[in-house]
Amino acid sequence: MIIIPARLASSRLPNKVLADIGGLPMVVKTAKAVEEIDSVVIATDSQEVVDAVKNHGLEAVLTSESCKSGTDRIYEAAQKLQLNDDEIIINVQADEPFIEQDVVQQMVDITKENVENFDVIATSCYKIIDAHTAQNPNIVKVVTNLGGRALYFSRSLVPYCRNQELNEYKAHLGLYGFTMKKLEAFCSMDAGVLEDIEKLEQLRILDNGYQIALAEVESSSFGIDTKEDLDRALRKHIL
Repeated sequence: MIIIPARLASSRLPNKVLADIGGLPMVVKTAKAVEEIDSVVIATDSQEVVDAVKNHGLEAVLTSESCKSGTDRIYEAAQKLQLNDDEIIINVQADEPFIEQDVVQQMVDITKENVENFDVIATSCYKIIDAHTAQNPNIVKVVTNLGGRALYFSRSLVPYCRNQELNEYKAHLGLYGFTMKKLEAFCSMDAGVLEDIEKLEQLRILDNGYQIALAEVESSSFGIDTKEDLDRALRKHIL
């Protein structure tokens, strides 16, 4: 199952999940982009989003306004849907209207590969970007070990290159894969200092000594975090 968390009161771009992208609310366009892969449910704290979603024939679950993160929100929705422990849940962000189906399918595949590995609480993915693009703090960078496990995520430029120019960085895409049991484990973890500093919920997993397995993907999609991103999305649709 694909669950899309859609909080209306975004701190950087309020109401962005309902912004019109080619005649569809952003969250609906995102859902339509991935609905052929698996069933899709939108988890939201807003009746306005519920109504908009249902007007386009999609399913929505109304969740609490007090959810600390998008992952906490999809967990509440998954509980209300009474999903089994072994159900695979893919978290696709509502602000990814151009996300490619093959990227989400790779998320499904890597999550299935790690179902029995209980050191890996979640799976995710990244794409390669250049050094100039990596300067943007709205793009989260990830450092991985030789086995493809996350070492750290940051809005800063990591790794810091001391002796030579580094031309490639790993840009984290905001997709996550869990089983229901692992999602429950994540939401029972204590949030650490790093999560609060960077405002990156995935650091909770690393802070608690668990792993995130990542797949490298090719994607031209981008998250819409700012007014500039929204303008870019509108231009992309027109083109």
